[in-house]
Amino acid sequence: MSIQIFALIALLAVWGLAYVGAPLIVWTLAAGLLLIALKLLGVLGAGGLAIAGGVYAALALLLNLRPLRRMLVTRPIFAAFKKVLPEMSATEREALEAGDTWWEAEMFRGRPDWSKLLDFKYTPLTPEEQSFLDNECEALCKLCDDWKVEFEQKDLPEAVWNFIRERKFLAMLIKKEYGGLGFSANAQSAVVTKLATKSITLAVTVMVPNSLGPGELLMHYGTPAQRQRWLPGLVSGKEIPCFGLTGPEVGSDATAMPDLGIVCYGEHEGQRVLGIRLNFSKRYITLAPVATVIGLAFKLRDPDGLLGDPSKTDYGITCALIPAKHPGVQIGRRHYPGAAFMNGTIHGRDVFIPVDWIIGGPAMAGKGWRMLVECLSAGRGISLPALAAAAGQTAYRMTGVYGRFRRQFKVPIGKFEGVQEATGRIAGFAYILEAMRVMTASAVDHCAPSVVTAIAKYHMTEMMRKTINDGMDVMAGRAIQQGPRNFMATAYKATPVAITVEGANILTRNLMIFGQGAIRCHAYVFPEMEAARENDLAAFDRLLFGHIGFSINRAVRAFTLGLTGARLARAPVDGELAPYFRRMERFSAALAFCADLTMGVLGGKLKFMERLSARLGDVLSQLYIASCVAKFYLEGPKTQAELAHARWALDHCQYEIAHAFDGFLRNFPVAWARWVMRTVVFPLGNHVKPVSDARNAQVADLILEDTDVRERLSWLVFKNGGVNDPIGRMEHAWAVGRKTEAAYQKFYRLAAKGELEGDTVAERLRNAVARGLMTPAEAEQAQAYDTVRYDVILTDDFSPAYIAGDYAAERGEDINQAALRARVA
Repeated sequence: MSIQIFALIALLAVWGLAYVGAPLIVWTLAAGLLLIALKLLGVLGAGGLAIAGGVYAALALLLNLRPLRRMLVTRPIFAAFKKVLPEMSATEREALEAGDTWWEAEMFRGRPDWSKLLDFKYTPLTPEEQSFLDNECEALCKLCDDWKVEFEQKDLPEAVWNFIRERKFLAMLIKKEYGGLGFSANAQSAVVTKLATKSITLAVTVMVPNSLGPGELLMHYGTPAQRQRWLPGLVSGKEIPCFGLTGPEVGSDATAMPDLGIVCYGEHEGQRVLGIRLNFSKRYITLAPVATVIGLAFKLRDPDGLLGDPSKTDYGITCALIPAKHPGVQIGRRHYPGAAFMNGTIHGRDVFIPVDWIIGGPAMAGKGWRMLVECLSAGRGISLPALAAAAGQTAYRMTGVYGRFRRQFKVPIGKFEGVQEATGRIAGFAYILEAMRVMTASAVDHCAPSVVTAIAKYHMTEMMRKTINDGMDVMAGRAIQQGPRNFMATAYKATPVAITVEGANILTRNLMIFGQGAIRCHAYVFPEMEAARENDLAAFDRLLFGHIGFSINRAVRAFTLGLTGARLARAPVDGELAPYFRRMERFSAALAFCADLTMGVLGGKLKFMERLSARLGDVLSQLYIASCVAKFYLEGPKTQAELAHARWALDHCQYEIAHAFDGFLRNFPVAWARWVMRTVVFPLGNHVKPVSDARNAQVADLILEDTDVRERLSWLVFKNGGVNDPIGRMEHAWAVGRKTEAAYQKFYRLAAKGELEGDTVAERLRNAVARGLMTPAEAEQAQAYDTVRYDVILTDDFSPAYIAGDYAAERGEDINQAALRARVA
């Protein structure tokens, strides 16, 4: 065997060991075999073998005898690591430790176990939950007139409030043993989505008590006495809860709150008791104007050691439950955040409460931040993603109707390529949004996935914003003119609320997703940090060498998969989706390597380089989103229409991954590391393309048709409001149009050729029948189509008195008829 062939075989063997992630002992044995082979081939003489064998034996003992390795190798690294390890505050630690890792950890670690994704079960709706959607939700939507709520009343009608209370809409998450509905997260998500397709105010009113609020905190942390005191009222609706967290000085950084409670003695109900004297100012608090019980977050201080620990003064963030009518508590004025849901301020000056009002009792003093982070991470995966999914479902269904009925230059606008650029995005994003909604909500039913819910909140609300903007562009004047016919304007105005609350999107993307994900999802980083904190050299040694092998393996895998177009990666399925799974595995390995090298090179400085970390977070996010899409497709009917939407979504995700990697690499501040990472991630260059015009046109055409995917992506839209409901009238037009469109097309072609006499549609139809060009039945169908077509494109107009606030000046039917009477053609 020639030396060249042997060298090639040896190189391939080394590469193979690195690619499969062989353990250290296998590398040691392989190195020994290499020395023997070199001797047999005559490359090494006796002297060379002796020298090489001595070096080999020394390294083999040093690396494989752990006590020796810890003493000579690991100990100095351990000391250096502890010096450069960034300090972590108690609140940062609590945020990191809160919640669970889930599928995102598989994508972050570079070798996803696809069976975990394929075997994961969506949470099915129980018969009771499905019945609630089909009956209670339908009835509630029918009670609500969104135009009157937003423009006239600035509040839900009393009948709606009563129905919400009576049917336990505010107690979906409270367990049945306490009288609540005990719904799954997936069911809660479906309820909020359906209500949001009717009214944002209605949906927000219902979702907030079922997200971060007293009900959930009591369920998880409350004492038996607190649950007995408050849960019956929360279940019956007698008690309306709100939670006071944000304030003038406090937005996404809740730890900066100035609201303070001092432990002291005071008088309560005629007795001297140990309690807390509070001063606080909260704003942006949903349901505050109508709340009867307030969950309050504040910083707790015990200067006199009255809680039993004289050495501890500052306890940190604490949560308490306070009746809204408690002395000193002031429910302030209302905000108006782009929609009419109740939102306002809460103030308190020298408010004294017993220490027993701390949620969980005095033992939970100072543990409020952990409580809030855990509850918020779960709620973040339900409420705002549900609003986003509602926007996607409504836009998909309604732009399909409008794009088919509205004509310009004698062509349905849905057929114009410029319009299809927008409607294709609407279709693709609607598919992604529903895939993420059901996946993330089902995950919340299985665990408390903090990183996944942050990904869902940020990306779904951003897609919501883009989808609504595209819908507004397509429907143009039909969307911007507000009135009883408009189903877009309220969502457009309220979108910034979803972007801002439960962690502003800028903070979520730039700090949370990668900052939390890199530490929690990584197989080694957080355990290494914990080993350093606990001064555990043995654990750190084991983790360090595992980490080194991990990084080498991911680098080699990413480079190899990049060179081969991911053909060596595993795909858990055959067919159309197999290449997407392989490319996801390639980018997963690239993310793992880049994250490792980045943290190693930049260390604690990465914490302040938000644009870099955000791009790595984007990679992780898009890998999760692509997983949701693939899972959703595989769980569905797998029709050609479904496949077209899934491929659009996966093409979009993989382009966004490559785009994020490219931006990260171009801006990485260390030249040699930048070169290494670009070589590994894009060894042949970045050739990932955005969604093609052909694929975008395919889904844009499908949005205009009756397909199985149309129903799957809009199944939660409230459709039964009748012909005077903004969505109901579009649904009526679609139903009529599908039966009569052929006759109208025949009439339209005749009219376009100038073969019919008359100035109006009715006159031309009579002429067509008289001349035998159409039958009476066809003319009747064409007239029916034209009637609903015209209704689809109409907008509302109002009298000056009504606009000025005299809402008795015009009734709904007057407004409706005014638009119809304006027709001249």
